[in-house]
Amino acid sequence: MRHRIVGELMTPAVVHVRPDTGFKEIARLLAEHDITAVPVVDGEDRPLGLVSEADLLLNEAAQEDPAGLLLAPDLPPRERARSRATTAVGLMSAPAVCARPEWTVVEAARLMQGERVKRLPVVDEAGRLVGIVSRSDLLRVFLRHDAAIREEIRAEVLRRVLGIDPDTLDVRVRDGRVSLTGTLDHAGQAPVVQRLCRSVDGVVDVTCHLGHRTVPAAARHHAD
Repeated sequence: MRHRIVGELMTPAVVHVRPDTGFKEIARLLAEHDITAVPVVDGEDRPLGLVSEADLLLNEAAQEDPAGLLLAPDLPPRERARSRATTAVGLMSAPAVCARPEWTVVEAARLMQGERVKRLPVVDEAGRLVGIVSRSDLLRVFLRHDAAIREEIRAEVLRRVLGIDPDTLDVRVRDGRVSLTGTLDHAGQAPVVQRLCRSVDGVVDVTCHLGHRTVPAAARHHAD
């Protein structure tokens, strides 16, 4: 089974800035390229952090209300310092949370979720920036056609990996939801089939209606 990797989904031409890039230049780059964040890299193109629209908005949020109706925000010391920064090194969220090109979608998605970030700079073996991958990039695996998902389940999961004749099961896919119906040789095969089908790129859910011809010896012994 082959899964799409970060290197296939990432944007390789990355708009980036240096630590001394000014506030207005960063804002201009975001608007010009219609992006929401830029990596900050050192002289060897190693990511130090990211500056996002949210980081820039700290400057505006920290300002006094011109109408005098709102109280001054009570920002933590770190946020207060960033709200006054004028260059990337002070504005950025750091350190940069990075991915590798050979990672699977699952690996990248788990890191994004765990670190609560929306995008990951992608670095090579030397830690140099080679791309950037966003949440929307990872979601592209769900754009796969149902027919392609069905064919992968039949050819890869059932026939090649499990050695099951795909014609013995009814495999249906609709909007990424997989339904399996039929009879397996052993009861223990059902959870394996379901797990492997769930891991196919683009699958949203798997429903199994699978019977079996025999039960494992341990189960028969327990029943006796």
